Amino acid sequence: MNTDTYVIGDVHGQYARLVRLLKDAKLADERLRWSCGQAALWFIGDYCDRGPDGIGVLDLIMNLQQQAREVGGRVGALLGNHEVVILAARCMGDAPTAGPGGNFHGHWLVNGGLELDLARLEDRHAEWLLSLPALARVGNWLFMHANSIGYLKYGSSIEHVNHELGGLLERKDPAEWDQLLGAMGRDFGPGKPGSREKIDLLLSTFGAKRLVHGHTPISGMTKEDPLQVTQALVYENGLCVNVDAGMYMGSSGFVYKLPNVG
Repeated sequence: MNTDTYVIGDVHGQYARLVRLLKDAKLADERLRWSCGQAALWFIGDYCDRGPDGIGVLDLIMNLQQQAREVGGRVGALLGNHEVVILAARCMGDAPTAGPGGNFHGHWLVNGGLELDLARLEDRHAEWLLSLPALARVGNWLFMHANSIGYLKYGSSIEHVNHELGGLLERKDPAEWDQLLGAMGRDFGPGKPGSREKIDLLLSTFGAKRLVHGHTPISGMTKEDPLQVTQALVYENGLCVNVDAGMYMGSSGFVYKLPNVG
């Protein structure tokens, strides 16, 4: 019985690479059906944009989620900033924003949005995206999309943050959505001033000992060639793990197996 936990970082529409990762890790079979029993697989956010088939990625994750549930496994998925921005483009495209592009549709395009993804985004996809949590705790690990302390603006517990952001997304208030997109920054990482203090604040606030995030491609932190990124970046003496391989930049990606540590 496999009860391990696996994590895949920002996919960004790279459907073919995701398929290969799932098959190679034996998380899905040749028919792309869940094949890892009672194990858990988490996707860390940013499923669409910058790659050729964001909607195919959504369909695959949604299908795996249902199949895993039927056999006692789990496929979890977090809300990333690209989920917010494509939903904003769909629901409030002409509303002005403080970000690039002048309005939500323009902001989405500037950030790698593809019109084909927006055209194929159905109500069922939108409803699923709106249901995703921003934060999750798995054992002693905190899972979050962005390496940002902006989540603290929305609550002091995982449950509170998820509740507040769920309500915000349902209200579809352009000003609130604009503020949310601005909150998903890049506040900590190797060599960043105050990084350890920000990480400690997140961990103590949300009751975890280590955290996993995506959002910032590993090559952006290490300055290496994205094509050479083949494993997670563990930093701050093991407190943080970055799983954004930079698949849209050419990395083949990887599946990170959560270590059994306290």
